[in-house]
Order: sequence, then C-alpha cells, then structure tokens
Amino acid sequence: MFHGFLQRKGDASKMRLLFGAVLFAVLVIGLSPLGAMAQEAAEDAGPTALDAMFTANNIWMMLSAGLVFIMHLGFGTLESGLTRSKNTVNILFKNTYIVCLGILTYALCGFNIMYPGDFNGYFAFPGFGLPLPENGLTPDYASVGYTYWTDFLFQAMFAATCATIVSGAVAERIKLSSFMIFSFFYVTFIYTIAGSWKWGGGWLDEKGFYDFAGSTLVHSVGGWGALAGVILLGPRKGKYVDGEMRPIPGHSMPLAMIGVFLLWLGWFGFNGGSVLSADPALTSLTLVTTCIAAAAGGLASMFTSWAISKKPDLSMSLNGILAGLVGITAGADQMTVVSSTIIGVVAGVIVVFAVIFFDRIKLDDPVGAVSVHLVCGIWGTLAVGIFADGYTVGTQLLGVVAYGVFSFVSAMIIFGVLKVIMGIRVSEEEEVEGLDYGEHGMSAYPNFESSYLR
Repeated sequence: MFHGFLQRKGDASKMRLLFGAVLFAVLVIGLSPLGAMAQEAAEDAGPTALDAMFTANNIWMMLSAGLVFIMHLGFGTLESGLTRSKNTVNILFKNTYIVCLGILTYALCGFNIMYPGDFNGYFAFPGFGLPLPENGLTPDYASVGYTYWTDFLFQAMFAATCATIVSGAVAERIKLSSFMIFSFFYVTFIYTIAGSWKWGGGWLDEKGFYDFAGSTLVHSVGGWGALAGVILLGPRKGKYVDGEMRPIPGHSMPLAMIGVFLLWLGWFGFNGGSVLSADPALTSLTLVTTCIAAAAGGLASMFTSWAISKKPDLSMSLNGILAGLVGITAGADQMTVVSSTIIGVVAGVIVVFAVIFFDRIKLDDPVGAVSVHLVCGIWGTLAVGIFADGYTVGTQLLGVVAYGVFSFVSAMIIFGVLKVIMGIRVSEEEEVEGLDYGEHGMSAYPNFESSYLR
C-alpha cells in the first residue's frame, strides 16, 4: 500500500521525508530516558561480558578439578598393576584413604596454611575451616577467574597427590596403620607448608623461583617422601638375593596401562587448570606442550630401555610417558613445541637410568615412583631455567634444594618416629602371604585364588 501511494503521487521527496521522520523518531526515543531504560533492561536480561568470562573460567576450573580427581583412579590402577595380585586390595585401600584424607584435612587447615595471605614467607596458620571471604563468590575474588569454593576444590585435588606418590614406592611391605599416620602429617603439614613458599607468595616466590603446576611442589615433594620411606623400609623379600637384583613382575599390565592413560587424561586438568582461567591461548598452549612432552617421554623411554635390555619394555614405556608429564609440569605455560619435546625426551631417557641406578644401590621401588616423580621433577624444574625466558638455573636449583631438604628430612623424621614407636614394616609371614590377607582379610580376586578359604 505504501509503495502504491508513492507511485500514485510520483513524489520521491515525500519518500525521503517519510524515512527521515522515522529515523528522527528512532533517534529521539533512543536518546530519551525511556530509550535508556529499555537499553538497561536489555543488558540486565543477559550476562555481561564480565559475567560470561567469570562463568567460563569457573566452569573450566571445576572441570579441571574433576580431571585431577580422576588421576587418583589412575594412580590406584597403575600401582596395583605393577605389583603382585596379593597386595591389590591394600594398594586400592591406601589410594581411597588418601583422597578422603586429603580433601578433609585440606578443608580443616591445609588450605589456610598453603594460602595464608600476608605472612613471614615461611609459615603461617590463619586458623581452621573455610571462612568465605567477602568477595569469595564474585568475579572480584580471583580477577574474574573463579569462586573461593572452586579455588579450594581445585587445590584440594592436588593435596593428596604427594602421598599417593609415596604409596607406590613403599608398596607390598609397609604397615597400613603406619602409612595412614604418615600420610596425615605429610599431606596436612609438609605439603602445605612447602606449597606456601611458592604458590602462597612465600620466600621462594619472592626470589623468583618458578613452578607452574608442581614438578617440585607436588611431584618432587612426594618423591622425597617416597625416597625416605624406601630407605627406612628396606627392599621387599626376594628382591635382592646374593647381591643380584631379581625382578618381581606386576600382575596386570592392562591395569598399569589404564592407569597411565588415566593419569595422562588427568594432566589436562593438572596443567591446564593451573592456568587458573579459561584463557584460550595460554590454556591451549599448555595442553599442547603437556601432550608433546608426554609423547616424547614415552618414545624416548621406549627406545632407551629397548637398547639396554634388548627387548621392548612396556612398563618402562609407560613410566616414560609419566616422566615426560612430570618434567613439563614446572614450565608447561612457558615452553615452545621444540623445548617441550626436548624436556620430554630427556625425562624419558633419565627415568630409565634412574630406575637402573636405584636398583643397583638396592633401593626397592616397585612402581618407579622415585625415578618418575623425584628425578624427573628435579629435571623439569631446572629445565625452566634453561628454556624459559626470565628464569635462571641458579634460582630454580635453590628451590629444588630447599624443597628437597625440607621434604626429605621431614619424611625421615615422621617415618623414623613411626618405626620406633609402632614399626613401619609388616611381618615376614604377612609379606609372603600378601597384605590383602594380613591387613584386610580379603582378596581382590577371590574366584581365582583357591587358597582364599578364610
């Protein structure tokens, strides 16, 4: 109708006049208080860019916490697969205990010890519990990153990991009660105090020490505790006879492989979540360097062990993957594709020689935890000073030594006191029969063991 009207009049100026009037009316309404109110209502109806960023970051951090949580299943399956079937229940029980213990003690006081706020740089205890800060559930809490609850949850998933590392190294001969008490003190105090020195803004952080996601703070701290336990426990019965090392094969390589790939999956959250946001560029870079180092470590360990033993060794290849993951963790956000490959290759090679070295000095580590987490954790931390801009090997070495002395001495004291008071090793009869029967009175595979008649 409108078009027909213009055609009948044949007056193009009227069309221009009409459109001008409509445009003027739109501008008037848009500039009026009514228009401003309508615009505000539209903005209120949907999330702002700030809220959207906050939500995305928080979701990624919660997902990362879940990925780190699944790593504990990986540790359980890996450790049980690389040890004998008669100790499977014991290993799974310890890993179940560690997760429950770590979360509760971190809520009780660990989170506050590790992140005390302003303190002397060495130790502070702000109090018990999880008091919600005024800005804890808002974008202001962590610079549009995540809420206070998400912060706690993500960090709590890390807390139990150091004790899980110890669990594998002391497997098949440690008393369950002694390990449980050790884990309590190590997770609640040693890990959290050590963590405050860097991640809590302590003295090592002020000196410029860098550990992005825990090559030292998590893995080496756990590795030093594992080394102390291995030394004080002694080797398993039958491991070293007449000066010779006798292999004690694990009972399930499928379980071991499942465990390693669960751990690799969990490392997406372990390193990716340590970005502390869903920043697309930095998160994707971190995940790429993490995967490249893992793959490089796996291949390097595979061919190194093959050259030495003349046979391809699956367990060494799996530990090579973990070695690459541990090695890249200190600087995953700082590395290039080339440097992450080098870090993974070196980690994969040294883990093989570390396993051989510890066997030669008769330190019995059933799963290679000390070689993977301690040795490769040290390498990864020093690699930051070699490959990343702005960091020095000297400062990184200072952190390695400080954490090594504190963690190893603390673990030796805890294990030493337990050894004197209650003993830390099961009896010879219990070790031969298996900790599943001796400690738990049950078997992981009752239908396949005719001796399970009790």
